[in-house]
Amino acid sequence: MGKQYRATTMSTKGMVTTPHYLASQAAMYILQRGGNAIEAAIAAASTIGVVYPHMNGIGGDNFWLIYNTKTKELKGLNSSGRSGEKATIKFYKNQGLSKIPSRGALAANTVPGAIAGWGQAFEYGKSEMDGTLSWKSLLESAITYAKEGFPVTPSQACWTEVNLDEGDKEFRALGRFEEFKKVFLKNGKPYQAGEIMKQEDLARTLELVAENGSDYFYNSELTERIITDLQKYGGILTVDDFKRHTSDWVNPISVNYRQYTAYNLPPNTQGMASLSILNILNHIELRDIEEGSSTYYHVLVEAIKHAFKDRDQYLSDPEFVNIPVDVLLSPQHGLKLAEKIRNSERAKELQLLDAKGDTVWFGIVDEYGNAVSMIQSIYHEFGSGFIPKDTGIVLQNRGSYFSLDENHVNALAPCKRTFHTLNPAMLLKNDKPALVYGTMGGEGQPQTQAALVTRIVDYGMNVQEAIEAPRWLYGRTWGAASNSLKVESRIPQEVCNELKKMGHELEVLEEFTDIMGHAGAIFIDEQTNVKYGGADPRGDGMAIGY
Repeated sequence: MGKQYRATTMSTKGMVTTPHYLASQAAMYILQRGGNAIEAAIAAASTIGVVYPHMNGIGGDNFWLIYNTKTKELKGLNSSGRSGEKATIKFYKNQGLSKIPSRGALAANTVPGAIAGWGQAFEYGKSEMDGTLSWKSLLESAITYAKEGFPVTPSQACWTEVNLDEGDKEFRALGRFEEFKKVFLKNGKPYQAGEIMKQEDLARTLELVAENGSDYFYNSELTERIITDLQKYGGILTVDDFKRHTSDWVNPISVNYRQYTAYNLPPNTQGMASLSILNILNHIELRDIEEGSSTYYHVLVEAIKHAFKDRDQYLSDPEFVNIPVDVLLSPQHGLKLAEKIRNSERAKELQLLDAKGDTVWFGIVDEYGNAVSMIQSIYHEFGSGFIPKDTGIVLQNRGSYFSLDENHVNALAPCKRTFHTLNPAMLLKNDKPALVYGTMGGEGQPQTQAALVTRIVDYGMNVQEAIEAPRWLYGRTWGAASNSLKVESRIPQEVCNELKKMGHELEVLEEFTDIMGHAGAIFIDEQTNVKYGGADPRGDGMAIGY
């Protein structure tokens, strides 16, 4: 096994892992006051939306997997927003556009579901999981950091700098948005790592939500202020769009993997792709393949390509498109794709994939045995870049992923949910959580999930070791004309040479690059109930337990 850079965190009661240490601490504070996993998740989610604002926030969406130890059931919550009633292909084409802009008011065409998700989970936690803490108390940390300030991370400093590039009006140049300048720049320059950043407007918005409940975001004077400013700049969301928003309880989807059952969320998320990879690998005896060998990487990357091919053919809003999830995740289909990989030594070609998307994933297990795997995002870093005046809310640009081709599976239509890269994961054994895991990074999510599961389940790595082990990412970077297989430079040269011989177009990146996403995991020992938590050195995260 390779060198481990950080210790694995171990605890007997509660465990938290998030991609920002202040969010981990906010969640831990709630757990130590007797709060349950849902209450701690809301504290983490609201805090990380403040202290990691380039990656997520209340202008985005979230998805939850919640294990209730009392009822022994796993529930999914889809809190992604739908497109506005005025969001039509015709509208965008009449503006002379062939694709939805990536930034600005027109990119913010879906309702932010995040706060509704917190509210719905909170009510469930109260009624079904003996939740005792007040809604208001869960937002205290977030409000304090927004009001009094927090030290800016190197990650935020770096991504702010990247997004000021005036030469790229499609994806960058966020300095053109007045409120972005007001909130995220200091005298026209990005905050440097370690400088204190305050977000007074956001603090006031969070206080209103803390005082009045989650519905306030969707039906109040705040909603009207958001919409008025958005429409002033040509945006198309309406107050009615916000009022109509619903977050939905969904049944998680699953596949068997070795002695575990792997769970994820159904469409419109790409959870089916993450599970499809495991469904294929379940028919391949990985223990006969050395971890970290060229064969290991080749087999995983080829499984990923097959899963992505199915995903790209079908994934959209299931209310608009019939998606044969049961067929795609059947053992027969997994076996058929596994045979294709076995029978071919060569790398398969796949249509171009955008390796894009910035997100936060976090996991929480409380002392009672409840578990939450949750993911929250505004899509690109800083979302649409558009912040309605004096609200501090960075609106997501998730809806810019819709296609303006009416024959495309993810074609834009009013009140529709778009294809979503977000997908939180969990492995259960004997109907109890065994591994709570996930990661940020659009296309990278299913790939890193497969890396974590194979390394922990098949190769016996501890969670921290599995997170730190060299990672790969199949896809392309902006402007690239082909998909490459990006690998961290810790993968030995000899292995890289063998992969090239197998037909993989390789791009070698630095030792630990955050392009690979910020992963996290909590493993629960069935015998001792000890929780093992891991956090990614590629991010600013921390696993803490008590």
